[in-house]
Amino acid sequence: MIVRGVRVIVGFGIACLAAALTLVLFVYTPAETLGMPSGMRADRLAEAWQFTLAVTPHVAIFSAAFALLGIALAEARGIAAWPYYVLVGIGIAVAGFMMQHFTESPRQPTILQNYALVAFLVAGAAGGLVYWYLSGRYAGGRRAAPKAAPVQAAAAGS
Repeated sequence: MIVRGVRVIVGFGIACLAAALTLVLFVYTPAETLGMPSGMRADRLAEAWQFTLAVTPHVAIFSAAFALLGIALAEARGIAAWPYYVLVGIGIAVAGFMMQHFTESPRQPTILQNYALVAFLVAGAAGGLVYWYLSGRYAGGRRAAPKAAPVQAAAAGS
């Protein structure tokens, strides 16, 4: 039971880091970073990593309640398929995107753009996939091996 709890917490934390890194990669695009001179590239990568570390707690705080529900359901029902976790991650990302939109000031630029929506969707999918890989594929604990059907004698009717 303790191992399962640690697995879930560590998986959630790293999934939040992966989702935050994905969001940051939509801001600091790899193509733009690779196109920079080598001296600037290292600074840009360091800045992107710092930004990732700054965004991760926000991702974790927002998604914690939703993820707890999704993980509890998966653990209780033994759902260990990756599509479930990717869809849960995307659902959390959509909720985050809409919450971001609903908290905008009326006269300020809006987040309602295709690029931002795609960034959130990909980040949710990445977080869900990373969680599945680290923890979700073991949901429900070990399962007993299926019992073999009794072997019937071929000549039972003879």
